[in-house]
Amino acid sequence: LRRSSSVVLLSIMFTKAMAFVPPSVPMRMFVRSSAPRVLSFGAQNRVQRARPTVSSTPLRMAVSSPPDEAEQASEAVEIKQDFAPKSSFLKTMVERGFLHSCTDIETLDSKLDQLVVTAYLGFDATAPSLHVGSLLQIMILRHLQQSGHKPLVLLGGGTTKVGDPTGKDESRKMLTDHDIQANINGIRQVFDKFLSFGEGETDALMVNNDEWLSELRYLEFLRDYGPKFTINRMLNFESVKQRLGRESPLTFLEFNYMILQAYDFLELNRRYKCTLQLGGSDQWGNMVNGVELTRRCDSQEVFAMTAPLITTSDGKKMGKSEGGAIWLNSDMLPPYDYWQFWRNTQDADVIRFLKLFTELPLDEIDKMAALKGSEINSAKKVLADECTRMLHGEEVLPSIHETAASLFSKKQNGGAMDDLPRVELEGEAEGVIELFVRLNFAKSKSECRKLIQGGGARLNDEKITDIAATVTAKDLADGQVKLSMGKKKHALVVPKA
Repeated sequence: LRRSSSVVLLSIMFTKAMAFVPPSVPMRMFVRSSAPRVLSFGAQNRVQRARPTVSSTPLRMAVSSPPDEAEQASEAVEIKQDFAPKSSFLKTMVERGFLHSCTDIETLDSKLDQLVVTAYLGFDATAPSLHVGSLLQIMILRHLQQSGHKPLVLLGGGTTKVGDPTGKDESRKMLTDHDIQANINGIRQVFDKFLSFGEGETDALMVNNDEWLSELRYLEFLRDYGPKFTINRMLNFESVKQRLGRESPLTFLEFNYMILQAYDFLELNRRYKCTLQLGGSDQWGNMVNGVELTRRCDSQEVFAMTAPLITTSDGKKMGKSEGGAIWLNSDMLPPYDYWQFWRNTQDADVIRFLKLFTELPLDEIDKMAALKGSEINSAKKVLADECTRMLHGEEVLPSIHETAASLFSKKQNGGAMDDLPRVELEGEAEGVIELFVRLNFAKSKSECRKLIQGGGARLNDEKITDIAATVTAKDLADGQVKLSMGKKKHALVVPKA
């Protein structure tokens, strides 16, 4: 009984002592924090850096881990606003609006100015194609290579089996190995259009993290790397807090994603001397984990740099439209639809998108910034042409321009309609509502009915007034009919092959 009372007393004393230790304090005593210095470019283009702090907090029984996002933000102090990068890569990132935050940017800038730096960006294989939301990251890799550095494209064959919980309210759909490989085969083709691959010093390299993640032995991995992370810190990551705050289940499988992403950086540094991880600002916590893990395990100096998450001026996430995702592969989205997506850019976004998604000189873009009213439409056409040329090639533009002109003048003249998306008629007749839904012009039949009742649907440029209207085989006697939803969505209904 006396022994039990002593244990209870000690437990109470330890619990009370721990109550004074905030969960964000690193596992060290009377030492200077080893957290990476952070440079952030905010909405006002202000430059900030996290200042190292000295801790007098008693040591906790765990291994030190990187500061969480809230801690980093609270430590930020303003530094000189006249910070001017020396390296061409960082100059481009700052001038065109790619830079959001970075660890120890002065040291990184010096290395980028003097050495060939290998940097990587990861893309999980959750679909057969990337969408336009990934284009910003691809452009960063393109600028990196053009600045004389080596881009490394990491395909997440391994991490896709886990699923990134960032920004998700529910677990991702579990994919089979066959599905993941099929998605990788689809994703990889787009990179050849933006990067130069080969064996040279600055030639791009593509690797798959399944090579090492699938070979890990669970107990050995836990013993070697588990002590480098604390649950306290992991619970403070924004992706975890948001998920738990919405009371959405977060599986143990997904909880491990941040550890695997950190391990990717360590492995890439060991295999390819990769010293810079690039990514979106929503990945910041995971990326700092990788920086710290590589430093602790191998005493290597590595860096993380993020780009802002791109939203349109009305707050919508980049990469989506009313008809669904804007895919980069032409077999999932016709070049005309891709061109039309950029042509429909809101006025307030045009100049920003010209800087981010084209390689037009900045002085030329600045001239277009002076356009007012309907004149901005000429800049939208430039944006659409430049983006489409880079992805699909110069050869698709004449046909796209002809189709756009034909639709604008409401004429149907054979070849001018060739670039429109097509849907085959099922059976002898099919309702226009079913056709619109299959074309992704509406998310549901009920939404489509509302659009028809509102006068937004047309068949061969004639307003559809009957929600039960159909397209029949006889209507296709001339080979095709045109369906339109609103002013900018058009498609052809053709006979079944």
